[in-house]
Amino acid sequence: MPSPSTAGREQRTGSGATQPLLIIEDLHLRFGGLNALSGVSFKVQEGHIQAIIGPNGAGKTCILNCICRFYHPHQGRITFAGKDISKVPTHRVAELGIARSFQNIELFRGMTVLDNIKLGHHVHMHSGFLSGGIYLGKARKEEMRVRAEIEERIIDLLEIEAIRKQVVGTLPYGLQKRVELARALAMRPKVLLLDEPMAGMNLEETEDMARFILDVNEEWGVTVVLIEHDMGVVMDISDNVVVLDFGTKIAQGSPKDVSKNPHVIEAYLGADDAAHSKLGL
Repeated sequence: MPSPSTAGREQRTGSGATQPLLIIEDLHLRFGGLNALSGVSFKVQEGHIQAIIGPNGAGKTCILNCICRFYHPHQGRITFAGKDISKVPTHRVAELGIARSFQNIELFRGMTVLDNIKLGHHVHMHSGFLSGGIYLGKARKEEMRVRAEIEERIIDLLEIEAIRKQVVGTLPYGLQKRVELARALAMRPKVLLLDEPMAGMNLEETEDMARFILDVNEEWGVTVVLIEHDMGVVMDISDNVVVLDFGTKIAQGSPKDVSKNPHVIEAYLGADDAAHSKLGL
């Protein structure tokens, strides 16, 4: 029997009530003679959790890097909220409402948890250089407002109140991943790109992170694009799954449909009983 959240996802996925927030069209990316992406296309519905799965080297992270403009695709178009962002400068992507986390934690290890999270909000700061430099007037008011928002919403949601003043480099790996998620949320994203957020976590940490992602999606209405190797997580929390192999999309559909697709079983996990078990069949 599906959990309440899973049952709700199945009903929502089949309702057709949402519209695409992010559209990937015919994306091609090459590194020398290597085709990292070959004509990949898919749509991400607003308010959904979209998973991207596939073996190592399939091109999953390349898609996120193209969306964020770290990579410049050789062909194709990326549309976000009705706007073609294929040529938008990298520094403007966050301003548009796209935030991400990374496979390898990208935090300032010598800074506190709170200061790391506040950095995520810098794209929305409006005070000028002079007022910011001397910390008076508008800059001070804005700083206090941001801090209140972070402490009342993000820190409370992710249950990191007890560590907010600790230096990030002293924290366990699982908590650092949680802080990185908090910094991404401080950008007030419309879509959140998560690159293996559960990698390296134990079972308890994985369950907590999955719960936080669901809360961000369901309570805050943030659309999520998720790369993840933990098939249990993918099947439990995703509305839709795209499967890549050697830079090509080989399947897309609901978690249930994808888990039974013979091409997915063979290409992603190997066509054997262990593969079926890992996919929950």
